[in-house]
Amino acid sequence: MDANAAVLATLVAYKLVLIGVGVWAARLNRTETDFYLGGRAMGPWVAGLSYAASTSSAWVLLGVSGFIYAEGLSALWMTPGILGGYAVMWGWFGRRLREESAAEGQVTLGDFLAARAGSAAAAVRSAAALLVLFCFIFYIAAQFGAAALAFEGQFGLGRAESVLIGAAVILLYSLLGGFWAVSVTDTIQAGMMALIAVMLPALALIAAGGPGEVFQTLASNEPSAYLSVTGERGAFIFIGFALGIAGIGLGTLGQPQLFSRLMALKDDRARKTGFAVALGWGLIVFTGMVTLALSGRALLGGAEMGEGLLYVLAADLLPAVLAGIVIAAVLSAVMSTVDSLLIATSAAVSHDLGVARRFAGREVLISRIVMTVLCAMAVVMALSVPATIFDRVLFSWSALGAAFGPVVVARIMRVEPAAGAILTAMALGFGLSALFFLLRSLGADGPLGYLAALPGSPFERVFPWIPALIVVFTWRRQSSDAS
Repeated sequence: MDANAAVLATLVAYKLVLIGVGVWAARLNRTETDFYLGGRAMGPWVAGLSYAASTSSAWVLLGVSGFIYAEGLSALWMTPGILGGYAVMWGWFGRRLREESAAEGQVTLGDFLAARAGSAAAAVRSAAALLVLFCFIFYIAAQFGAAALAFEGQFGLGRAESVLIGAAVILLYSLLGGFWAVSVTDTIQAGMMALIAVMLPALALIAAGGPGEVFQTLASNEPSAYLSVTGERGAFIFIGFALGIAGIGLGTLGQPQLFSRLMALKDDRARKTGFAVALGWGLIVFTGMVTLALSGRALLGGAEMGEGLLYVLAADLLPAVLAGIVIAAVLSAVMSTVDSLLIATSAAVSHDLGVARRFAGREVLISRIVMTVLCAMAVVMALSVPATIFDRVLFSWSALGAAFGPVVVARIMRVEPAAGAILTAMALGFGLSALFFLLRSLGADGPLGYLAALPGSPFERVFPWIPALIVVFTWRRQSSDAS
């Protein structure tokens, strides 16, 4: 069996597993809460691993390894922010979010944001839902791009065919529906990703001669900046770069597909154990990708490899059958994010926009229609927007984090912003993230263009939080606003 046959065999086997999980989960979906939150009965292992798979997916396997491969040790400044996001979500947000959502029947992040908005609650939920819809088109398009890379490299297909095949595989699985099905399959995928993150980096490190030989080779063949933790940047540029890439972790604090895992936990003990599971997984996978990137640079040299590094090393270091299985596992990592995004988006449209109320008893059908439409829009985006996986994911990630995160922080701290403050903060956070992303992408001139182009994009990921936080902490709800 060659690599192509191994990929096909693994994908077929995997599809059968997904179908089995979908059939099993179908009987558990009796209410809206069942369909979107698994009946709030999720245990720590499924919650922790499905959270980890959803927050990382192909982005960590392809984007992080490629970024470190190209940038060197200075790229490691992203890891405190990313793992810090795990800690804030589970250790600080988790308890309040789980307790309040269960007590008040909240189903979505939009519900939590609008909980004290009084008569404007519907407007807050609607605004949140529209932002989720817009941003997740970019996010899902990024995952389709990751699938296309695999199909292009493995089967020699064109980009259009690759995107369409990846979208069809993902959509078919997602239409099986239900939060339980998504979470259980994400748990399986998290295990596969962890296995790859241990096996392939270990083989790459051995092939490169071990840690000492890797660093000696890099010191001899690469610019001195590659092994510098600052990248030999000046103080001002380095601070901006470090804040910018660490600021990736801020995006975690506004992702509805991650909040749903916390809202679905069965009790606080599950939250504490789930935190340990998710953080442990993150440490294993990110350590593996760092090892893979540096070992790969020592083996291959040059900075052109980027997001294709994992595929190249799998083909070079593994027998054809195992390399094919790794490719299939990367495709499953793509699915581990897209299925969660589709569930979250369906919830935003069906619940937050009130569509389900117009079709009582047909909530699952409406969710499936939304999934199909969203997939079609994301396919168009993946084929028409010339951006890397990393940039596409980070735009939507940063924009939603800045839109929702400041409001969540205020509410967790028992500060209740006025409805106008919530809407203003959401607009500021999202709008400023989008502005600096566009300025950076278009290479704009002038002071704003200069700030947007700073390495690490601190003004895209960190700055939008500042005015939004000021608004929610200074413009508070008056007692007469409650309704």
